[in-house]
Amino acid sequence: MDATISSGVSIPESIFQPFITVSNLSTLDKALENLIELARTDDGRSDLASKNMVATTLHLCQSLSYPSCGSILLLALKLVRNLCGGELRNQDSFIEQNGVDIVSNIICSKEVVNDLNYGIIRMGLQVLANVSLAGKEHRGVIWDRVYSLKFVQIAKLRRKDTCDPLCMILYTCIEGNDALIDKLCSENALPLLVEIIRTASSVGFGEDWLKLILSRTCIEESYFSPLFSKLQYASTESTTDGSGLRQMHIFTQDQSFLLSVLSEIVNEQIEHVTVSKAFAFDVFRTLKTALGILDRVSRPKSSLPTGSIDIDSLGYSLCILRDICAFDDGLENIKEGYVDIVESLLSFGLIETLLDLLRDLEPPSIIRKSVQNRQNQDTTTSSGKLCPYKGFRSDIVAVIGNCAYRRKHVQDEIRAKNGILLMLQQCVTDDENPFLREWGIWGVRNLLEGNGENQRLVGELEIQGSVDLPELSGLGLRVDIDQSTRRAKLVNTG
Repeated sequence: MDATISSGVSIPESIFQPFITVSNLSTLDKALENLIELARTDDGRSDLASKNMVATTLHLCQSLSYPSCGSILLLALKLVRNLCGGELRNQDSFIEQNGVDIVSNIICSKEVVNDLNYGIIRMGLQVLANVSLAGKEHRGVIWDRVYSLKFVQIAKLRRKDTCDPLCMILYTCIEGNDALIDKLCSENALPLLVEIIRTASSVGFGEDWLKLILSRTCIEESYFSPLFSKLQYASTESTTDGSGLRQMHIFTQDQSFLLSVLSEIVNEQIEHVTVSKAFAFDVFRTLKTALGILDRVSRPKSSLPTGSIDIDSLGYSLCILRDICAFDDGLENIKEGYVDIVESLLSFGLIETLLDLLRDLEPPSIIRKSVQNRQNQDTTTSSGKLCPYKGFRSDIVAVIGNCAYRRKHVQDEIRAKNGILLMLQQCVTDDENPFLREWGIWGVRNLLEGNGENQRLVGELEIQGSVDLPELSGLGLRVDIDQSTRRAKLVNTG
């Protein structure tokens, strides 16, 4: 005797009868709903494991056609998901019964993907995610299927509820397995990760699995550059300015998103991740590329994120470098080899780049206004480039200050490049740069600590034609006007 479900499709009795018997209910859908609830508990999963319900349910899944049996299929997958939620016997049975192929074929089928049946896809991914937690052998079988290009189609679904479980599966598989990390970032599988980032860039992500993946692949390993490049060539980004002209960007929205996530990871987890030299250098290279936008920015209206792809990319690159350079090389708990990363950045010209950048910027607003008022100049005009976002100058000063901490050769380099007076100029409040004064003081402190030459240079500053600034009086500093260059500088009044 066959069972007929609401769509009129019949199911052989041998397939549906076990559900009726175990649940003691008369219809298949009611039986599945009952077993789903039972499988929510440890005791329920254990009891159903003794009745071999994983194999029975997988057999049911294979007998159901889509879309005519879509509602029953969703219930069946939900039951398998619950059964495999921490019960090893059920997880083992799933692998033994070829469950990975069965579920993968369902959720990757053209009918389900083209129909955008997110419920079935999400449920199937959750099944695989639960099984992946069982052990290395289980993850190996799952990886072989997820690694295939069929899952790229799922990654292309711009849905948070399908992206999150897919990321959980990937991270569970690659964690602790360098060989699989290499495979994920290979030319063959990289499209999967690219599409996941595109989806997260478009709709966001609800769980931290993506951040864990990016931490392992981009920050700790050396795959930031190939991934970043793939995101660049994925699409052409442009916007329309006020005149209706198309303006091409240096970066894409997806690249800017990737940098923002990596910046957040480094900022939050810097003491728990091992930053690779390749990542640090690639971010520095990205920063130098992004500096090209400074010739076409207007006065900043907001901090990060600004809504501008290129400005945000510049800012997040700078923030990553700020946090990478924040470690104290005297701390006992610093990760071995980390100092070499900062030294590598310094050898690539980080300090020189930032000092030149700081010189090119117009003076901080409080100095700029004081100079202009003294010279009866129009306060709306100034020399120098504008900060592209609020906090840009503060971030530059923070990187320099962090690099100078307990590094005498950096202190000496900054003095040799006439950077001490430049850093003193940053010890002021600035409307466009929150915490500039604090970062400036931190930087100057680091420049002077343990460095007699730098201390003598500051102490020998002569006072000529100074301008009174209340904000500086507490620091023993005030502004001077260089009579030859007409530029403002800070001098020591002590």
